[in-house]
Amino acid sequence: MTSETIREILKRAEPDLTRAERQLCATLLHNYPMSGLGSITRLAKKAGVSTPTVVRMVQKLGFSGFPAFQAALRDELEAQISGPVAKRESWAGAAPEGHLLNRFTEAAIDNIRQTMAQIDPDSFDAAAALLADERRKVFVCGGRITHSLAEHLFLHLQVIRPQVIQVPSAANAWPHAMLDMEAGDVLVIYDIRRYENTALEMARLAGKRDLKVVLFTDQWQSPVARHAAFTFNCRIEAPSAWDSLVAMTLLSETLVAAVVDATWDSTRARMNALEKLFDATGIFRKFV
Repeated sequence: MTSETIREILKRAEPDLTRAERQLCATLLHNYPMSGLGSITRLAKKAGVSTPTVVRMVQKLGFSGFPAFQAALRDELEAQISGPVAKRESWAGAAPEGHLLNRFTEAAIDNIRQTMAQIDPDSFDAAAALLADERRKVFVCGGRITHSLAEHLFLHLQVIRPQVIQVPSAANAWPHAMLDMEAGDVLVIYDIRRYENTALEMARLAGKRDLKVVLFTDQWQSPVARHAAFTFNCRIEAPSAWDSLVAMTLLSETLVAAVVDATWDSTRARMNALEKLFDATGIFRKFV
């Protein structure tokens, strides 16, 4: 569960690769992981390199050869499309001893550590700046499992700034939100394995309208990434039939904190106005 994905290995190794190897690396990442699942001859031709270059690079990455490299890619592809039953069976047989409270907590902490270690601070700051820019409308959408994260982000951003819209993920509902999307606006999408077609189609159409797409996804990476200005990969595996959203939640809340810091003067005024509305409507109980 702590092992790097091949995508992560490629990106980490890229600065130390030769020119031909970097060319090959770019080809592999372009349509990952499918680009590496064909024949070695086909991959070499597509990248414009020799087959010995392919062999040398995968060995440099730590694989015994191209077959071992492809086997690892197939394992990742299987992990991306696995459902709850397969996920539960994949860990249960080899689960370490100890109470689930401890095992799950350790997995969540490890997910946080690995996620934060590979987040680029410049990309994070740039994404926060987009969300803080009140000249841009912000649209937020999640999927079957991640809709709760999308709503969490939406509720916070709605307090911080105006023009924040939660987009329903239902296929017959989200096109209505597309009517109000304009060039320069921001679309935040949460999409984890098994990657939803709705998210991909929404991102594709948003890209055509010149929106800035910010993607929160898992370590294997949603295909939405090809349309995203910023992609944040979060570790999600846990000793459960379900994936863990702890690391993704932490990153989302950190992004909210960054937006608050950038907009505090106006945010404070909005918060004060909201508190007056709460008092006027009696939403919250008073103890004094």
